[in-house]
Amino acid sequence: MFGFEDMLHSEFTEWPFKVMFYSIIFLLGISIGSFLNVVILRLPRHESLIKSSSHCMTCGAKIRPIDLIPVFSWLFLRGKCHSCGEKISPRYPIVESLNGLLYVLTFAVLDINAKAIITCVLISLLIVVGFMDWDTMEIDMIIVALIFLLAIPSAIFTEDASIKSRIIGALVISVPFFIIGEISRIFIRKKTGEDFRAIELGDTILMFAAGALLGTQAIIVSAFVGILLAAIGGIAYKAVTGESKLAFGPYLSMGIAIAALWGGSIANWYIGLFADKMQ
Repeated sequence: MFGFEDMLHSEFTEWPFKVMFYSIIFLLGISIGSFLNVVILRLPRHESLIKSSSHCMTCGAKIRPIDLIPVFSWLFLRGKCHSCGEKISPRYPIVESLNGLLYVLTFAVLDINAKAIITCVLISLLIVVGFMDWDTMEIDMIIVALIFLLAIPSAIFTEDASIKSRIIGALVISVPFFIIGEISRIFIRKKTGEDFRAIELGDTILMFAAGALLGTQAIIVSAFVGILLAAIGGIAYKAVTGESKLAFGPYLSMGIAIAALWGGSIANWYIGLFADKMQ
C-alpha cells in the first residue's frame, strides 16, 4: 500500500512538519473548493466549467483575479461585489472552507496514504452532489460516474475491500433502494397523481457507485447514517418550511463521507455490541 507509514500519527514526527503539511492541505482544499463552487453553479445549467470567466450574478461584472482568492477574498470584500456592492452568497466561502477542513480531517484520520488521497477526491465529489441536489433535487450522473471510477484506484492502491465486497457493496443498498423507489412510486402516483419516488433513482445510483468504492460494511454504515441524518433533517425542514419533500442526496453524501473515514470502526463497534450480548 502506498503511504508513509503513519507519518502524521507517529510520535516522532515534529509538530512544525504537521502544521506545515496541514496548512498546505487546507490551502489546496479551499482552492479546489473554489472550483467546486463553479461546478455546483454551472453544471445544472449545462454551462462550460472552464471557458467563461467568473462574474457577478447581479451586475455581470467580471471578477478580478485578486477577488478570486478562496475564502479570503470574500472576507476582504465583506461579502459584497466590488462593482455593484451587492451581497455575495456566503455559500462560496462555506463550500471552500468545508472542502479544505475535510481534507485536513481526512489526512488527520487516515494519515498520508493512497486512501486519504482517494477519500479527498470522494469528499469533493460528495460536496458537489450534496449542494447540487439541495438546489435542484437532482443528482448529476457525471459526478456519480466519477465516484464509481474511484473504485479502480481504490482496488489497486488500497486493501480496504475485496472485489467481492465491492460487488456486494454496490448492490446491498442500491437494490433495496430501487425496489422501495418503484413500490413507493406506484402508491404516490395513485394517491397524488404525481410521478416521483420516495427514494429517487439518483440516490439509488449514488449508493451503487459508493458501494463499489467503499465495500459492503462501509456502504451499510453510510446508508444507516444517511437515513438517520435525513430523518432528523426532514423533521427540522418540515418544522421550518412546512414541506415534507426534501433532497436525500446531501444526507447520503454525509453518510458516505463518514463511512469513508470511520466506516470500519463503526461497523466493528456495532458488531461488537452483539458479540458482547451473545456471550
